[in-house]
Amino acid sequence: MTTTATMWTMASGNPHKVEEIAALLEGAPVVLSPLPPGITLPPETGQTLLANAQIKARATAHAVGGLALADDTGLEVDALGGEPGVHSARYAGEQAGYADNCAKLLHRLTGIHGANRRARFRCVLVLADPSGSELAAEGRVEGFILEAMRGGGGFGYDPLFVPDGETRTLAELSAAEKNALSHRGRAVESLRQQLERLGRWSP
Repeated sequence: MTTTATMWTMASGNPHKVEEIAALLEGAPVVLSPLPPGITLPPETGQTLLANAQIKARATAHAVGGLALADDTGLEVDALGGEPGVHSARYAGEQAGYADNCAKLLHRLTGIHGANRRARFRCVLVLADPSGSELAAEGRVEGFILEAMRGGGGFGYDPLFVPDGETRTLAELSAAEKNALSHRGRAVESLRQQLERLGRWSP
């Protein structure tokens, strides 16, 4: 794999993810490009976050003929045996929106309170090129689930998740504050460290 070409294509149709990861890569020798029109991502049939990220990264790398970065993220709630996990984006159904997913999660946690609402966000990134070479990185953040949504920022389950050491949800943090402690920010940092060790990242 080489990163002499500064263009990475983001293997996601989620504009919020593209925007967030682009911000995390600010100042890096990388230009993150959104998924080009006409390219359809394959179904996420993997049973793990890593498998789904690999599916998207590999398909996009072949489609664009260059480096592709994919993200798969899951919210794992201990009291629910790790749900919604790999199904986080489609927890309330294939066509469900963020509010639908949050509503289902709150319903599933009815009667569960306080310390029993422990959870974590996990993000797995895969950077792939058409030759089949790839790197994977993971980031996670521990916290707990509120009993009602709070905050207007972020996306997904952010209005329900309070990270350890904070009193605010991810949706109440500024973008810079969220990126400094988030699972996605930690995954990007892990990927950067791997590329630095390989001599393929210039500060």
